[in-house]
Amino acid sequence: MATVGSSVTARPLVRREAGAVAIALAGLVSLAVAMGIGRFAFTPLLPMMLHDGSVTLNGGGWLATLNYIGYFAGAAICLFIRPDAARMIRYGLAATVLLTLGMALPGGMLAWAAWRTAAGVASALVLVYTSGWCMQRLAELHRPALGGLIFCGPGLGIVATGLSAFGMVGGGWKADWAWLAFTALGAVLVAAVWRVFASGADAAQAATPAVTAASPAPAAARLDGEAWALTFAYGLAGFGYIITATFLPVIARQAMPGSVWADLFWPVFGAGVAVGAFLATRVGMEHDNRRLLTWSYGLQALGVAIAVVWPTVTGFALSSLLAGLPFTALVSFAMREARKLWGPQAPRLMGLMTASYGLGQIVGPPLATALVARTGGFGGSLACAAAALLLGAVMFAWMMRKWPASATHAR
Repeated sequence: MATVGSSVTARPLVRREAGAVAIALAGLVSLAVAMGIGRFAFTPLLPMMLHDGSVTLNGGGWLATLNYIGYFAGAAICLFIRPDAARMIRYGLAATVLLTLGMALPGGMLAWAAWRTAAGVASALVLVYTSGWCMQRLAELHRPALGGLIFCGPGLGIVATGLSAFGMVGGGWKADWAWLAFTALGAVLVAAVWRVFASGADAAQAATPAVTAASPAPAAARLDGEAWALTFAYGLAGFGYIITATFLPVIARQAMPGSVWADLFWPVFGAGVAVGAFLATRVGMEHDNRRLLTWSYGLQALGVAIAVVWPTVTGFALSSLLAGLPFTALVSFAMREARKLWGPQAPRLMGLMTASYGLGQIVGPPLATALVARTGGFGGSLACAAAALLLGAVMFAWMMRKWPASATHAR
């Protein structure tokens, strides 16, 4: 009887582990599509669009800003609705593919403005609900550390689109051809994970065996000082990275005219993002997320600042790598902290945090283009971004003293 009981127990564990890996990989692909294609394919394609004469630098900056306004709106929507999370992920991924296609079609700035705004909404919905749904399911399957794997997705998406754009430039492609290629890539990836995102009812039913009477009580959902401080500090990260993430190839081309390396710094940034997110999966859940965020913000501030003081091939490569390493790692740590504070209701706090992050992003591109018009370079805006990240690092260090980990865990 003991042998039979052991085998019966072992089989569900094997299935749960396979399910956890599938969920983590589906989350990775989901964010690769929503962020790597839906949001950040625009960055390596902007120089191509400038070369084609379809946009100006100012127009490109406004398209980026509208995307971030859409991102903010999508995050704000998450505060007021409680839909089936998996269904929202599917809708957001399908919309991302269609809106990427829209950028390849005729219509000009007016149509592109609409598509980029809507793409921002879709990417926010996918980020919030993918993060919340996948991390909740992984916690129920007792594999929460796999949550960091999800956040490798944006980096891998950036590498894929960045390297592809580098090859496209070498092949003399036009920007609209590139948008079509990224549409096809997105469609293939979405099809690969479509079935993983089961309905909410199915997910709840699948999770039932993992929930026991011994499970800890859910955290209270309170918009107290700690939640607001986390939200504000997270918003500083949105401003701190966005100028680099929007204009890096343009900045490099301006600093090194005619250099073949200029279009490769964006894939280097993406590689840093993916590596940093993977390293985050090796960080145990017992660590204080605020401490991890303090170091992450400091590292990204250093990366952004290097591009100002060392505008060479080596400097830009190091800057791209250091700015990329903490990019989604800090998102992972911040979302883990949100789950620690609000438990199953964390998607609401994640939505508020993402809205704050979106506000930070909205400010960046107009500031950068205004300072370029005044000074002729990106040095001033990058310095402002580095300062914002340093302020965020100081805030998280202060939060560790204000709200010790033991008190936070006791809630």
